Amino acid sequence: MKPRRGAAAPGFVRIIGGEWRGRRLAVPPGEVRPSSDRVRETLFNWLAPRLPGARCLDLFAGTGALGFEALSRGARAATLIERDAAVFAHLQDMRARLEAERADILRYDALAWLAAAPVTAYDIVFVDPPFGSALAAPVLARLAQGWVAADGVVYVEAPEAPVLPPGWAILKQGRTRQVVFSLVAPAAADTANESVE
Repeated sequence: MKPRRGAAAPGFVRIIGGEWRGRRLAVPPGEVRPSSDRVRETLFNWLAPRLPGARCLDLFAGTGALGFEALSRGARAATLIERDAAVFAHLQDMRARLEAERADILRYDALAWLAAAPVTAYDIVFVDPPFGSALAAPVLARLAQGWVAADGVVYVEAPEAPVLPPGWAILKQGRTRQVVFSLVAPAAADTANESVE
């Protein structure tokens, strides 16, 4: 995620749970801005029952904090998508440092990558695009074309609540002063909504 106004990117973020708990992920120079520890902790509390054995997709990977955290907490595999060459190289370095063989890191534009026919459906997808880019809605529209498993979920972090594809629903949602963070799904008939402030 891009920096918020008036906020400097930290030098590193920590993995907050699981196998690599406490390990540092350096924040590459430039405009990468990771999700806050508080938001990530809430998110992974929401995801805890779903993570063991899950196939994850981390679009706009940045520091890799979401994808690597998922792997640390038991996800079976994670695909991290990042278009910036320097950030992509940084992610490869972090994968080597963590010995994270279950991480597949690809250099692509997220929307362009999603334009292809899906080769697999993911259990958990992370959508944290550059701040203010308005990319969440078109990304969700493409994810609805078969990228998300029938019982899968998508995490969205953006300045405003996401515009959902037809038939999708918000499972859980919270907000900070700067972002709205939501867990959404293609079908949510048997899941109660929950709001976190």
